[in-house]
Amino acid sequence: MEIKELTALSDDEMAQLVSAWESSVTATHHFLSAEEIATIKQYVPQALRGVQHLVVAINAGQIKALMGIDDTKLELLFVAASERGKGMGSQLLKYGIAKYHVDELAVNEQNPAARGFYEHLGFKVVDRSPLDDQGKPYPILRMKRTPAE
Repeated sequence: MEIKELTALSDDEMAQLVSAWESSVTATHHFLSAEEIATIKQYVPQALRGVQHLVVAINAGQIKALMGIDDTKLELLFVAASERGKGMGSQLLKYGIAKYHVDELAVNEQNPAARGFYEHLGFKVVDRSPLDDQGKPYPILRMKRTPAE
């Protein structure tokens, strides 16, 4: 596995990113309908182009996981379903913590596996919102990380 930062995105890279995103969301966001995922998918390229740092994990020449960071906030982290549980997400997040001092994020409350993943890496829930950033009724947990002493 190779970790790489992307700046200018080719059409092929964008297609791989969207595919990894969709695979991840389908496997983990059971509270979303197929129609909701399809609607959100339309905005994924814009969101990916909008993050300050876009970091990917590449396996066998294909993008299998992606992470977006703005300042010290993790904006997105998605791992293709076929790669879940293999340490790829942990390696990406540890890279983000080491290089960009990632110390905050938001996660869907209805995705308990993600919450557990972030807690395992030192993040704690500090706030809860009953609505997501689009005003939809998907509660969001805001998490912060305190550096190890």
